[in-house]
Amino acid sequence: MAEYLVGPLLSKVLEKASSFLVDMYKVMDGMEDQRETLERLLPAILDVIQDAEEKKNHRSGLVCAWLKSLKKVSYEAIDVFDEFKYESLWREAKKKGHRNHTMLGMDSVSLFPSRNPIVFRYRMGKKLRKIVEKIKELVSEMNSFGLVHQQETPKQWRKTDSIMVDFDKDIVIRSRDEEKKKIIRILLDKANNTDLTVLPIVGMGGLGKTTFAQLIYNDPEIEKHFPLRRWCCVSDVFDVVTIANNICMSTERDREKALQDLQKEVGGKKYLIVLDDVWERDYDKWGKLKTCLKKGGMGSAVLTTTRDAEVARIMVTGEVEVHNLENLGEIYMKEIILRRALTLPNNDEHFGILCKIVHRCHGSPLGAKAFGSMLSTRTTMQEWNDVLTKSNICNEGEDKIFPILRLSYDDLPSHMKQCFAFCAIFPKDYEIDVETLIQLWLAHDFIPLQEEDHLETVAQNIFKELVWRSFFQDVNKISQREENVYRSQLRDRTTCKIHDLMHDISQSVMGKECLSIIGSSNLKNLMREHPLYHVLIPYTSIALPDDFMGNEAPALRTLLFRGYYGNVSTSHLFKYNSLQLRALELPRREELPIRPRHLQHLRYLNLSDNSNIHELPADISTMYNLQTLNLSDCYNLVRLPKDMKYMTSLRHLYTNGCSKLKCMPPDLGQLTSLQTLTYFIVGASASCSTLREVHSLNLSGELELRGLENVSQEQAKAANLGRKEKLTHLSLEWSGEYHAEEPDYPEKVLDALKPHHGLHMLKVVSYKGTNFPTWMTDLSVLENLTELHLEGCTMCEEFPQFIHFKFLQVLYLIKLDKLQSLCCEEARDGKVQIFPALKEVKLIDLERFESWVETEGKQENKPTFPLLEEVEISNCPKLSSLPEAPKLKVLKLNENKAELSLPLLKSRYMSQLSKLKLDVLDKEAILQLDQIHESSLSNMELRHCNFFFSTIPSEPIIGIWKWFRQLVYLEIKSSDVLIYWPEEEFLCLVSLKMLAIFGCVNLIGRTTLVKGEPTRCATDQFLPCLTSLSICCCDNLRELFVLPPSVTHIHVSGCRNFEFIWGKGDIESENVHVEHHDTFTSSEHCNDLEYRSVPEQSSSAVNHPLPCLEMIHISFNDKMVELQNLPPSLTSLEFHSCPKLQSLSGQLHALKFLDIRCCNKLESLNCLGDLPSLERLCLVSCKRLASLACGPESYSSLSTIAIRYCPAMNMKPLYERLRPRLDILKERDLSHAHAKCPYGGVIHFSLGTEHKRPTLWDPKSWKYAIPGCRWLQV
Repeated sequence: MAEYLVGPLLSKVLEKASSFLVDMYKVMDGMEDQRETLERLLPAILDVIQDAEEKKNHRSGLVCAWLKSLKKVSYEAIDVFDEFKYESLWREAKKKGHRNHTMLGMDSVSLFPSRNPIVFRYRMGKKLRKIVEKIKELVSEMNSFGLVHQQETPKQWRKTDSIMVDFDKDIVIRSRDEEKKKIIRILLDKANNTDLTVLPIVGMGGLGKTTFAQLIYNDPEIEKHFPLRRWCCVSDVFDVVTIANNICMSTERDREKALQDLQKEVGGKKYLIVLDDVWERDYDKWGKLKTCLKKGGMGSAVLTTTRDAEVARIMVTGEVEVHNLENLGEIYMKEIILRRALTLPNNDEHFGILCKIVHRCHGSPLGAKAFGSMLSTRTTMQEWNDVLTKSNICNEGEDKIFPILRLSYDDLPSHMKQCFAFCAIFPKDYEIDVETLIQLWLAHDFIPLQEEDHLETVAQNIFKELVWRSFFQDVNKISQREENVYRSQLRDRTTCKIHDLMHDISQSVMGKECLSIIGSSNLKNLMREHPLYHVLIPYTSIALPDDFMGNEAPALRTLLFRGYYGNVSTSHLFKYNSLQLRALELPRREELPIRPRHLQHLRYLNLSDNSNIHELPADISTMYNLQTLNLSDCYNLVRLPKDMKYMTSLRHLYTNGCSKLKCMPPDLGQLTSLQTLTYFIVGASASCSTLREVHSLNLSGELELRGLENVSQEQAKAANLGRKEKLTHLSLEWSGEYHAEEPDYPEKVLDALKPHHGLHMLKVVSYKGTNFPTWMTDLSVLENLTELHLEGCTMCEEFPQFIHFKFLQVLYLIKLDKLQSLCCEEARDGKVQIFPALKEVKLIDLERFESWVETEGKQENKPTFPLLEEVEISNCPKLSSLPEAPKLKVLKLNENKAELSLPLLKSRYMSQLSKLKLDVLDKEAILQLDQIHESSLSNMELRHCNFFFSTIPSEPIIGIWKWFRQLVYLEIKSSDVLIYWPEEEFLCLVSLKMLAIFGCVNLIGRTTLVKGEPTRCATDQFLPCLTSLSICCCDNLRELFVLPPSVTHIHVSGCRNFEFIWGKGDIESENVHVEHHDTFTSSEHCNDLEYRSVPEQSSSAVNHPLPCLEMIHISFNDKMVELQNLPPSLTSLEFHSCPKLQSLSGQLHALKFLDIRCCNKLESLNCLGDLPSLERLCLVSCKRLASLACGPESYSSLSTIAIRYCPAMNMKPLYERLRPRLDILKERDLSHAHAKCPYGGVIHFSLGTEHKRPTLWDPKSWKYAIPGCRWLQV
């Protein structure tokens, strides 16, 4: 049964009704009696509320109904007092001159009666009286229940300096080692098994099944044995489509297509798939999924975790037995508890209690963590006994660990309960951004006021406490440099997850009040049956009903859209005048639909990553309650509202990545509550905020200052950065020319921008002074610096001695024309380790840089860089060596002269690197490596680097390639000597998965052979693991090498002479079916046949030499005439600017995306089959293309179509096939369908959201496109 959590809500009502806050509001004249009545009645309810919540299950339903009514009226009371607060803020802003409430030049008071003070007092007095009457009735009911006061035990808070990691993991690894070896042995022994192996791991909740499966999944032996590995969290709903999409990493919604995609993904491959946390007992669902999974290669396996033995029995296959995960041993359980409790038993009685607690945990690590966390706030034996006594509620059934975790939750203070229970809004296994979570807590007033600390500090301590108590897990700091997605922020992000059992706790507390909507079925019924307060929508497929915010969810407090929603509109949700939202995150890439005057209670607004926002509504400045406004990476945003100074509640303003902003709005310094301001650009206009405005802002986190050429020394001093002790990341950037008469003007400005000593990251860009200020060499100022960027400081002659920064981990030095070394001899101390913490160095365009440290090698056999992992060097012509770095993993070199670069590639470095990026232009260079070693290199990028190849294979060069057996990704650019495919050299690359070739203009194809003499790659397996091949701008390339069956993607662009995708020498091979038509073109052949008499071809991917091929892209090619027998596994096919292409054929039942442009000899696409799965069709500038596939199943899945400049096209059959679907197409562009291309046959065109409305400029296309058309532009 759901909790009610009324206590925290009622406390918040009492707080808002207190005389202190009322004095702040000053708008409750005439309503003192009602307020005083509330202030008197509420403590009486709070006095017994804990007893009511604890005993609701043991009494009649009257107590539950009473609690439900009390919660509802509490929300209503909060809304009423928040209206008082907003009215007070509005009047204060108006008094200060805010005139944004105007319409047609007239003051809003005369237009809107609600803003009239007399009308406001009458309306609000009526609301408040209703609240008081309801509270009186509830107090009368309460007195009949016999509830008693229960004193809440004060909890001792433990102060921590940083987030604590899961240090229990090493215990779990030690305790599960034998079990892990057993499972791995079973999986490896099934290597030649033709049947699918399914091995379930069974254990009660909290036993560590997921952690155990992760240990197996990430084991090096498993990684090496299974080329394809996928992890899928299943949880409550066993949805076959969702699981298939997770394995394929796609978003397919159609069931059959998703299952087809799954078969292609695993087809012929040896894989390991983990299905974590399975609950569903439906054999049919599992059977359908297993049928698809059986298409994998020999030795494939599925590892599942479940709490249900019956689920395991249904899923297990063959001779494999279910593995019942053992309970954690008592020794390890005690170790976990004592680590968490931060104390040791000091007598036998203490030890006896500990043993009983261990017994209560039933071998569950999660239970041990929960108990240990509770004991950490208790030190006496009596307190330990109390915890043991309460734990007796645990039963011996299947859910015996759940009551322990619930006890851990019940042990939390009420405000912490509220904070954690809110997390039910997130789906299971969701990666939560901690900073966002804290801001959401603040938006809902979950954080109690404390005199000494900011609310954010209190919230951070709450989060740390919940981490300590294991309510949150997997707390990670994600570096901005490590993320795949570009982020403009300077700081790292902190994320966390919730264990599924802990998530069950939060859901059991919140019931249906907190909802993550994964499917829209029965949504309306769900909302009618339960009050809905918090909603998160994580997927694109959800469309909320029109009345969602009105009739269905009028009390909604949180609405978060997560991810990119290209086709979801939300404008209809904000048409109501009385929204109670406190937190709103809108779909990205949607024009701003909100009306700020309808969102007066809003505290949190996230509009980030939205390229459609150019400016915000002016009346957004009336959102006086707004605390967080996230505009990060809205790169088309050109200005902020000029009246932002009136948004006095604003605490966090994210503008990083808003590169088109020219200045900040005036008087920004009036936002004295502002703590986060990520980006501040100083404009030249007098109407902009100057840097002086930063003075009164107590900023924390990161701050990027731009436009410093517009800053005077006095303004820089006035900014007072040295007093901003919570600022951790600072970027200072100049741009443009200086107009000051003083030559040392930049130096004075930078000197005045001295930060405080706690700074972690400093970035200085385009500084034009000749010297850096003294504070940059003062250890007392930058003693905690971990990251330093100096870029474009071309005039500087003296630099900081970088070795003084003992905590420095990242150092970027770019375009510093006069820098010669990282430190001079005078600065060194032979007894002290220099650069003790440095991990990453980037040196770019340093023309005079000669050495890492002057007189290197004199440090008593200590390595100069003991922790250095990554080095990038580009255009440093005088640097001739690398420092001693025993942990170096990533090396990037870009130099023109071999004598500078190649000496750096010593065998001792090559053997330890994981990634190498090398650019050496010298054509005479020779690389020599010890052939007896083997590198662990997995990623290598070569540009120029002719010394890796030769026109005739030679043993020295083949010997070099033997170093790279572990290579997974290889990129080769601009090699002049690469003429034939280096088949001899590449025979060593048995682990290679991705190969990319760019700009190798002399590359022709395969080596010319003596007749009858096979190449080694014809007898040996050549690149057996290759999945992706990309080739670009190789003008003389005619053919590919013989591709292995594992290939899934082929991309060939800018290769004008390319003719043969399979390889010319293998055209007549028995394994490749390619049809030749010498007497007529293939297009003529197709046109002469009826649709159903297309030449029969294999529809099975298994019979094709490339059974896994999914994507072919060919562009800018002058020689390819035809491509026959395309594999049925294809899902994407693109041809751009192939003027001689005449014919394509294949039964492409799985094809989803077809894009053909500027192929003027192509006449028909009939030979591609029905194309029943096609979703996107784009045909542009194909002047002879006359017919398309028009079979019975053609275009049944089509959602997007664009046809332009195809004058020969017979559109009538196409239109007849599309007639039933015209109105449901997402995008439709038939403009210029019959017109000749005005751009000479070369056109660049992309399908995007801007083409939703068809523009029909060519009259010939009207008769086919107008029926069903909603828009017409002439």
